[in-house]
Amino acid sequence: MKKDIHPKGYRFVVFKDMSNGEAFLSKSSAQSRETIKWEDGSEYPLIKLEISNTSHPFFTGKNVLVDTAGRIDKFKKRYEKKTK
Repeated sequence: MKKDIHPKGYRFVVFKDMSNGEAFLSKSSAQSRETIKWEDGSEYPLIKLEISNTSHPFFTGKNVLVDTAGRIDKFKKRYEKKTK
C-alpha cells in the first residue's frame, strides 16, 4: 500500500441536501467557506449537496422530478463561445 496518499485533516462537517433541506453530520476533508449551527450548539462547516440518499429516487422508491435546469444553464454558460 502506498504511504501518505490519504488526505489529512478530517473534521466534522454538516452535509445539507438542498432539494429537501435534510442535513447530517459526518467527517470529511472537503473545504467550505460557509458554516452552520448544528443541533448540539456548535458551528460546523457546511457542504451543500444537490441530491442525497434522502431525495434520490433509488433510495426513496418514489419518482421525483429533479431540477437539472440550473446545472444545464451553468454548463452552457461555462462552455459557450465568447463572441466579441
